[in-house]
Amino acid sequence: MKRLVLAYAGLLAIGAAWGLSAPVIRYATGTGFGAVTILLVQSAVNVVALGLFLAATGRLHRLPLDGAHLRLYAVVGLCGIALPGLASYSATTHLPAGIISIVISLVPLFALPLALALGTERFDARRLGGVGLGAVAMALLIGPDASLPDPAAWVWVPLAALAPLFYAVEGAYVYASRACKADLLQTLWAGYAIGLAILVPLAVVAPEPLWPDRISGLAVAGFVISGFLGISAYAGYLFLLRNTGAVFGAQVAYTVTGMGIVWSMSLLGERYAVWVWAALGLLFTGLFLVQPRGVVSEVAADLAAGEGNGVV
Repeated sequence: MKRLVLAYAGLLAIGAAWGLSAPVIRYATGTGFGAVTILLVQSAVNVVALGLFLAATGRLHRLPLDGAHLRLYAVVGLCGIALPGLASYSATTHLPAGIISIVISLVPLFALPLALALGTERFDARRLGGVGLGAVAMALLIGPDASLPDPAAWVWVPLAALAPLFYAVEGAYVYASRACKADLLQTLWAGYAIGLAILVPLAVVAPEPLWPDRISGLAVAGFVISGFLGISAYAGYLFLLRNTGAVFGAQVAYTVTGMGIVWSMSLLGERYAVWVWAALGLLFTGLFLVQPRGVVSEVAADLAAGEGNGVV
């Protein structure tokens, strides 16, 4: 029971840290920073900070570099960092931070069809109905009365939805990967390094200026701190994926969404129309239905087994 409580406490802590990202990035893009610049700075800072820590602890030179681990690092760098970050940060320029937080919670709704396609989950009409409710929720968000800053901004909602799709792909791969010699921080550092290698050439050819003419120190500090919080949250997310499974780990979407909305309302003063709250209610109902029956007891059993094997 203690470890089950700790698992859910981890979900809440990850959500609070990760949920802060949307309002911080919304503020930064409002001061002139582009998505590529923000991701580039965050990735560079994280590569240096994590690299120094791993070097100091003697784990950097022991980074596994076989084919399975290189594929794992590539998936984490592409589907966990670069691609979802570009999609989400680009959409944040045009959408309220709270809307971004809601869209991010689609991760479990994408994870289920992927699991069905891979054969790791069995068909369940109730859970498939949850995916349908998620689709209805997205339709409400892009409707004409969804309180978007501009009715034409609905086109950015599908772009934002690419982020949870990439996260779901990454989650399925990480859970199924047999590359288990690298620890969480080694995997995260390698993923950020690959993400940085992708972002540097993008920054060169991007139409947006790499750095705005008038620099907002508060915005820079905000997204750098957000990046550090992201390291902690992301490491916790990978830990949950490896120790409780992709389905339980995907429940982080609840806390990320809830805390993202709380942060956005508190820090940015955002307020939402009834359609947004209706979409949130449908989405959370869909997320509940997507979770398999008995997930709590299954996770409790997994955590108990992990305790015996020393993995938790």
